Amino acid sequence: MRLIGRLLIAIFLALVVIIATAWAVGALWYQLPVPPSARIVAAFLCGVLGLATIVATFTKLRNWSLLLFLLCFGLLLTWWSTIKPLEHADWAPEVARQMTGTRDGDVLTLNNVRNFEWHSKTDFTERWVTRTYDLGKLQTADLFLSQWGDPNIAHVILSFGFKGGDYIAWSVEVRRRVGGAFSPVADLFKSDPLVIIASDERDVVGVRSNFRGEDVQIYRLRASPEAARALLLEYVQDANALSTTPEFYNSITTNCTTTIVKMMRAVGDVVPLDWRLIVNGYLPEYAYERGALDTSLPLAELRERAHIDQRAKAAGLSPEFSRLIRVDVPSPTEPQNSDKIAKQILSVSQARA
Repeated sequence: MRLIGRLLIAIFLALVVIIATAWAVGALWYQLPVPPSARIVAAFLCGVLGLATIVATFTKLRNWSLLLFLLCFGLLLTWWSTIKPLEHADWAPEVARQMTGTRDGDVLTLNNVRNFEWHSKTDFTERWVTRTYDLGKLQTADLFLSQWGDPNIAHVILSFGFKGGDYIAWSVEVRRRVGGAFSPVADLFKSDPLVIIASDERDVVGVRSNFRGEDVQIYRLRASPEAARALLLEYVQDANALSTTPEFYNSITTNCTTTIVKMMRAVGDVVPLDWRLIVNGYLPEYAYERGALDTSLPLAELRERAHIDQRAKAAGLSPEFSRLIRVDVPSPTEPQNSDKIAKQILSVSQARA
């Protein structure tokens, strides 16, 4: 029994070393400030150290090998902690500015709202504007999912609707530099900062549905104006914080879904853990189960009616874009218990992709 116990401990330690080594190799490859050839050598030596440590865990050298590995890993973490997000760089135009906002009573003023006019997925007229909204007229919150390949993964956009037909959409994105590309693996290793974009729907949603060929869906949320207001103001607060203290985007821990979850918790709700918060292409199922969508229809029909691509292309990027993409999209009746509503929208919006 003692031998089996030692073997199990060795296996556990080996798994820990494998995970730590894999992360360390990635960190060195993506962030070590040396030429590529030197990065290859550093990553290779790190891998060799990890492999040697794994082998040694099954021998009498286990303690010394683990001590050496921990020392090296500690030095790596010390270096890692010194890497901070860039504040200024040659950012791609569509993520070049971080919006900020101020509130005076019910008047919310947003600076650097993106209002690009898209002609193709790469050709656009750049416009950044200042917008003012009356929080007393805030009525709805809607969830957009945009899928571009793997149906299990989506980009999440939350949009707030005001009386009179105005909408302001919020998208948590990677702040890429000119010529850069989105890489879920690279963005696990402090590659790019986070940026929160506030935009017209015909910009941030329309470019995805009409030019990038993504499968965009909209789900009307069962949210009270009070719950929508709390979440909107949390977006503004987070955006203001990012404007002074940049934060790295991370494909797992700090992305478009996890940021919304954090905001939900900040406004007072408990968001239960669920695998669909990571594999966020299944967020509609999660939201439907929690009653945050229109449950008077089967989920399959709700999902079918959520696709906006044909309506969006027919509408073009006209001023009527937001109204036309919502035609025939079911809108749930607001329940009486506003606290319950807040919890439901919190759960649904866990889609920060």
